[in-house]
Amino acid sequence: MADRKGFFSDMPKQLLKPKYWPVWLGGLFIKLATMLPYKAQLLIGRGIGLFLYRLARGRRHIVEVNIGLCFPEKSASEQAALVRQTFIDNGIGVMETMIAWFRPRDFLLSRTHFHGLEKIKEAQAAGRGVLLLGGHYSMLDLSGALITNHIDAYISYRPQDNPAMDYVVQRGREQLYEDCFTRKDIRGFIRALKKQGVLWYAQDQDFGRKNSIFVDFFGIPTATITATSRIAKAGNAVVLPMTYFRREDNSGYDITVHDALPIPSGDDVEDARMANAFLEQQIRQHPSQYLWLHKRFKSRPPEEGVKKGDFYKR
Repeated sequence: MADRKGFFSDMPKQLLKPKYWPVWLGGLFIKLATMLPYKAQLLIGRGIGLFLYRLARGRRHIVEVNIGLCFPEKSASEQAALVRQTFIDNGIGVMETMIAWFRPRDFLLSRTHFHGLEKIKEAQAAGRGVLLLGGHYSMLDLSGALITNHIDAYISYRPQDNPAMDYVVQRGREQLYEDCFTRKDIRGFIRALKKQGVLWYAQDQDFGRKNSIFVDFFGIPTATITATSRIAKAGNAVVLPMTYFRREDNSGYDITVHDALPIPSGDDVEDARMANAFLEQQIRQHPSQYLWLHKRFKSRPPEEGVKKGDFYKR
């Protein structure tokens, strides 16, 4: 299991330039906030969410579009309430991320219920690697800190555009995992799985038409990468979907490893559809804890005749 080291050890000097100060000041504020009692941290997270809800109008528009597309059965007032709660839960998610990076990994372990961890051990005992198929729920990083109390794991991630933010994200995560692979390091994924390792992986972001197919997600044709099937096959891995949610009463967390999906099935389209259907089913149970702030439906299939990003134009 990875050992924690000084968060700012080996930090490149160029990241001290004034243009990166907002990252450091914001990070310092939230790091100090993680020292407060848990209930106070939840209140601060709620405040962060409501602050962004009111000021980040462009991001709020994205959430409004996503909620409108995915929950057309809800009334306008119900959709508006879900948009607001999405910001609150993702604001709390910011605090949970900082807890994962700056507090001991067992800080919230007593508040966490694990379900199905034995499935990971069983797969490894059978000589298989494990691909944990996750999703971008608000407590993503905190779930990593919590589950690595019980298992060693690898993670895939997308580098941040801001170098200072990328340093913070990478340093925070490398303290928790055996290794952090960029999403393009397919060979690294496969090596880890062939060693009967556990790799956290998600396919629920829009990476464009290239290397994607369009399959339904909430009834909408959605660009979905097919690498999951190829990685699982090449790494001889069992695909175990994993979910992680904060309980509605904020009393703690549930992290669940579900039964294996039959991936790869030999049909990439069916595999992508199966994974999307599972993710949708889980999101519907806690819809505000999903990352609706992402332009999930930015890329459109050619036959629609819709330009990239048109769903999100005002």
